[in-house]
Amino acid sequence: MQRENKPKNFLPKATYKGGSKAMSKFIGEHLKYPKQAIKNKISGTVVLRVAIDYKGKVTGSKVKSSVGHGCDEEAQRVVSLLKFEVGSKVRKGKILFHKNLNIHFRLPKPKAEPIKKAESSKTQLSYTVVSSKPKSKPKLKPASYNYTINLN
Repeated sequence: MQRENKPKNFLPKATYKGGSKAMSKFIGEHLKYPKQAIKNKISGTVVLRVAIDYKGKVTGSKVKSSVGHGCDEEAQRVVSLLKFEVGSKVRKGKILFHKNLNIHFRLPKPKAEPIKKAESSKTQLSYTVVSSKPKSKPKLKPASYNYTINLN
């Protein structure tokens, strides 16, 4: 008599469709840096404990590690938009899954001003090369060269 293979996990885990990279992309697209945090130059990571029901909806979140200045509330708002997948083995049992999520807040980098093309096309460089008088043949004219370079 052979033993029946049991699954590693009795209950499936709640996962985000597309994996952690897709979840990070979703959070990055929907996250709005709070004005108060930008004003005070605040950056850091908010750690949230998220409760997910058997349907995959986020039912609640609790801040475990705070940054402040509106970042905690913004992290909770974005996490509430997430939709997770739960395996079919749950059979509609009233189960809550818990996950810890890190939401990173990094100050936006100042943008460099682009160089305008119209200004660069106006730039020219000119110089003249004049050779000295030849010593051996006095009948020849001294040679001169003109160069103009347009910098585009």
